[in-house]
Parts: sequence; C-alpha cells; structure tokens
Amino acid sequence: MQSLRALIKRRSVFQSTPFGFRSLSVQSCDVTKDDAEELVLVEGKASSRVAVLNRTDALNALNTKMAVRLKRLYESWEQDPDIGFVVVKANGRAFCAGGDVVSVYNLMKEGKVEHCKEFFKEAYSFMYLVGTYLKPHVALLNGFTMGGGAGISIPGTFRVATNKTVFATPETLIGFHPDATASFYLSHLPGYIGEYLALTGEKLTGAEMVACGLATHYTDSARMALVEDRLGKLVTDDPSVVEGCLEECGELVYPDERSSMRRIETIDKCFSLGTVEEIIDALESEASISSDEWCTATLKRLKEASPLGLKLALKSIREGRYQTLDQCLIREYRMTIRSITKQVSSDFSEGVRARLVDKDLNPKWNPPRLDLVSEDMVESYFAPFGESEPELELPTKLREAFT
Repeated sequence: MQSLRALIKRRSVFQSTPFGFRSLSVQSCDVTKDDAEELVLVEGKASSRVAVLNRTDALNALNTKMAVRLKRLYESWEQDPDIGFVVVKANGRAFCAGGDVVSVYNLMKEGKVEHCKEFFKEAYSFMYLVGTYLKPHVALLNGFTMGGGAGISIPGTFRVATNKTVFATPETLIGFHPDATASFYLSHLPGYIGEYLALTGEKLTGAEMVACGLATHYTDSARMALVEDRLGKLVTDDPSVVEGCLEECGELVYPDERSSMRRIETIDKCFSLGTVEEIIDALESEASISSDEWCTATLKRLKEASPLGLKLALKSIREGRYQTLDQCLIREYRMTIRSITKQVSSDFSEGVRARLVDKDLNPKWNPPRLDLVSEDMVESYFAPFGESEPELELPTKLREAFT
C-alpha cells in the first residue's frame, strides 16, 4: 500500500507545548458551504492544489465540517487529470493540533452521540482517502501536529517537518486510545518506538520525526515559503519529481543528545514486553540502575495516563502491526464508539474534563489501577459490533483495486 511504503521508506540511523487538543466551543455537525469554505481554503497552482487548514483560533483542530470539505476536495482533485499532486498546509502556528474533542465531550453531555459518530466517520473516511490517494500527497507540518492532525498527513506520501513541528499522540492522557490511523503508522515504525509513543504520548520535534520515519523531509520554517514556491511551479504527477524538489529544499538534521531517539535500545528493551505492567517494571529497573532522568520522566507520564487507555493502546499497536490501513481504521472506530458511549468506562469524558474543561489535572480513572483492568474489559473494545451497531464502511475494494 502506498502509505506504508512512504512511511517506512526512511528509517532511523539510530538503533512545553500544548497538550494536543484544544478547549473549544461546541460546533454543529451540519455542514454549510460558506462555513466549510472558510475553514479549509484552496490555492490553485500550476499542476497541483493546496488545501489550507484555516481554523487558526483553534489551532486548526479538526471538526466535522473540515473533514467533509477535505474529503470532497480530495475526491474531486483525484479525478481531475489536470491536477498532478496535492499539498496540505495550514495557516497559523499549528498544522492541526488534533480532533475537536471538547466539542465531542459537550455533544456527549447533551446526548448527541450520533453527532459524535458522524464526526469520527467523516474524519476516518478522509484519512483512509489520504492513505490510498492515487496522486502524490505532500503535508507541510510547520507547527503542532497531533492526534487527528497526524491522521490527515502521515498516511500520505511525503511529510515535511520543520523546527516548529511538534508531534504527539497523547490520547492515553485523556482516557482514549491512539486513533486516526495511529495504530497503523505507529506500529510500522522501527523497533518498538510505536508502543513508546502510543503509551506515553511523548512529544517529538521535527528532527525526531525524521529520525524515526514519521517525516520524510525536514526544512527550517524560514525556508517553508521557498518549499511552497518550488512545489507550486512543478508540473508533474510523478512522485519522484516531487520528492526531488523536497530533497533540494531539505536539510540534513539529527536529534539532540537528550532525544528519545538516542535511547532506542532502552525503548526496545522495555516497550517490547508483553504487558503494560512489565513495561513499567522494566523502566523502574532501568531508572534504578542508570538514574536516567528520561526513564523517570517516562514513568511519570505512564502513571498519569488512564490505566485502561494504556492497555487499549498497547493491544491496538500490537494488532496494527499485522493489519492493513482499512482494518486499523475499522478497529479504531469500534474502540472509539465504545469510548464515547461509555459501554465499559467513562475514562474518555473524564479525561477531557480533567485536562481540557475543568483543567484540574486530576482525572478519576475507572478502573483506577492497572491490576483492576481485566482482559475482558480490553477485549470488549475490539470485538465486532454485530447487529448492535454498523461498522465503519470504507471503499476498500474499490480503492485497493487502483493502489
């Protein structure tokens, strides 16, 4: 599949920012043309089109209107023979800081669960389109790229990071699971970096994204205008030509000495273990032997996260390693629906409340400890819906016939 080839093409040469979601007002899920056009702008170039995320007051957090408009634009551009490739970028200081989870939280409180489902259906469907797109896709990640922001960019062909890029999948810290294709792209990173990022929600810089393969190219943000200008003048549908342009504008960069990417051996040793409990025990052992502040900080993040969320994240990444993009999204949708409908736990709404609404940073997780999270609880999130709920429908057979 195109997205997987692009993701693993560049592997690592190595063996205090916002949380990643914004506190936003409730957004209606009804899509009006004018509103949608303001949220996602379009720039026409010689042989390409540029989608510009323009919800700057919310760090371009993704909502239903944006997902619907992006999907419609991409579908029309894919069918247009005069368009060779597609670029996505953003106005403001963020590429996309994630999904609008506070709006989802408020809709849940109002009993409008169907509106929440519609958001995730539209968002995941668009992400699948990006991951199976027939034309070269370039994402310019000049700013916060978290959660859903990664989902609409990383499955594509090329991802350009900068010195202003901040990546994270911080879902376990709000009682959720790494979604938006995260279980696919994280699980295909070298070694066990995917498990580390999924469980801890740790942030990565642009240089670190390149080192582990999440980004394909790097450039200083001051040169981003040059990158856009060069891309805008290309007349091609050849990914190698687009890649050559990005290479010419790119820079060689390495993570600094404090980076997690300099601790791949420790990450692989600890995060390759079979359970969350074993991972934590291994990190505690490493911390006692080496007195490494990195181990201490990693343990702190794990202990702040939802115990249920941690176990869901670990199983999700492990399953993603053997699944296709569409299978990951269908499974993530099952997990998401069970989170927003509180069938097993209310950790998602409690996590959003504690982190983003009341901001007391004191979530009451249920269950409160790892040893109280049963295997049956975890398995229930992964089970097919049966007749109780329709599965996420993706045009898998149609699109895979052409990819």
